[in-house]
Amino acid sequence: SKKPWAQQSSISLMADLQVETVTSPTNIACIKYWGKADKAFNTPINSSVSVTLDQDDLRAITSAAASKSFKSDRLWLNGKELAMDASNEHANRFLTCVSEMRKLAKDRVDPKTGKVAIKASEWPQYHFHVVSRNTFPTAAGLASSAAGYACLVFALAKLLGIPTDEAGLSDLSVIARQGSGSACRSLFGGFVKWQMGTKQAGWKDSRAVPVAPQALWPELETLILVANDAKKDTSSTSGMGLSVKTSLLLGYRASSGLVDSRLERIEKAFKAKDFATFGELTMADSNQFHATCLDTFPPIFYLNDTSRQIIRLVHAFNDFYGEIRAAYTFDAGPNAVIFVLGEDSPALRAFMLHFFPPPPGQSGRFSNRPDLLDSSRAGDAPAELIEKGAGTGRVAKPGDVKMMYCTRIGDGPRHLTKPEDCLLDTATGLPLPPQPVDDQRLGTEASPDAQGANSEVATLKLDVASNHAALLEILKGLPSAIKLVKFTALTAAFYGVFSIASALKRRKF
Repeated sequence: SKKPWAQQSSISLMADLQVETVTSPTNIACIKYWGKADKAFNTPINSSVSVTLDQDDLRAITSAAASKSFKSDRLWLNGKELAMDASNEHANRFLTCVSEMRKLAKDRVDPKTGKVAIKASEWPQYHFHVVSRNTFPTAAGLASSAAGYACLVFALAKLLGIPTDEAGLSDLSVIARQGSGSACRSLFGGFVKWQMGTKQAGWKDSRAVPVAPQALWPELETLILVANDAKKDTSSTSGMGLSVKTSLLLGYRASSGLVDSRLERIEKAFKAKDFATFGELTMADSNQFHATCLDTFPPIFYLNDTSRQIIRLVHAFNDFYGEIRAAYTFDAGPNAVIFVLGEDSPALRAFMLHFFPPPPGQSGRFSNRPDLLDSSRAGDAPAELIEKGAGTGRVAKPGDVKMMYCTRIGDGPRHLTKPEDCLLDTATGLPLPPQPVDDQRLGTEASPDAQGANSEVATLKLDVASNHAALLEILKGLPSAIKLVKFTALTAAFYGVFSIASALKRRKF
């Protein structure tokens, strides 16, 4: 379809624009790190291991564009532009990653022509526009920053011609961890270790290395229970700093050799596909992590009442079967990630659905896989198992769990090449408006006519926002008198579309 005038008129300004789009997964640590050895280099006081989750279910998607016309490096995250303020920690992390990636830049080969589009020596003349979004709650203890910074580094690597083979990804993980520590682990699929590194090596050995591929244990699945999708009160960075200063338990954990022993045992268990040992170590380390948070002064509370009820239910589930068949872990937040093998997954889903049903009328929005949840309501959890769960004191109540994600072990970052995957308008270098929500996919019960009208209204409003943003960029370079006249006329024309949107909203079905 034809682009709006404001976007068409910018094509000549963006003739040199180069863009790449990628996705990256999140990861969940089984043996966790908590505390930084060197804040400036963002290195941990102990090594850690994690499972990469399937990005078909939870991922970050990022488009990175480069142009000489851009005036500065800019980042839009989940629809909002990040202010590049020196006092903004997130801005500093973003700019650090961009600066480090520039140092590694190679010749940029145009994927369409195979010719060198940008020489390595020319990159200092370019700035970057980066647009990123998550498909899961941000800053709620689901490692959204890990997926986001892995995505940023991988996208820039593709843009700058930097190698992304296994050795190259390990090198890139050194940069990714400077944005978010656990981001280094999201550059690989399967089971991944983040080596703590040493000061003597300048922390260049603080990097991610793959332990086992996704294909080794494809039966490993996860059920994620979102107990709170809001931003957490205490960020991981501030929580770690406080724990390092005040928690004696954290000091013991890091220096006693306990973590190293657990790492050795869980790597062996994973490679042997020994779920009982893997699950026991995962749960024990999660419990110790949160005990460390309680040992911090003043204490840090990441778990809530729903989290603790989930823990009791998982233990009841395992007690019923007489062995460990499900294993919980909680990062710095109240949301539970429960590992389970595929053969036990239907029973676990049915069990948790019984005690944490979706709110009335929200069953379609309650999960990324409503088909799996629907199939799990047909008696997969024996009556005796439900009775065992009731013995924990939990009474079924809708709303305590906001959402259930059904996913599994996954692969590393992916390179997207379809134009429709790009989050940037290649004519303007600015973010495209987000796509209207697919109501049918989410299972809402609105009529087809109502869905169509809502989609039309959303699309019209998003077109206005996109045109407005593009106009502002174009008009910045015009003389003030012309700017005033053009801005007044064009704004009036574009915002007239709201009257159409309002009329559609008033339709009766």
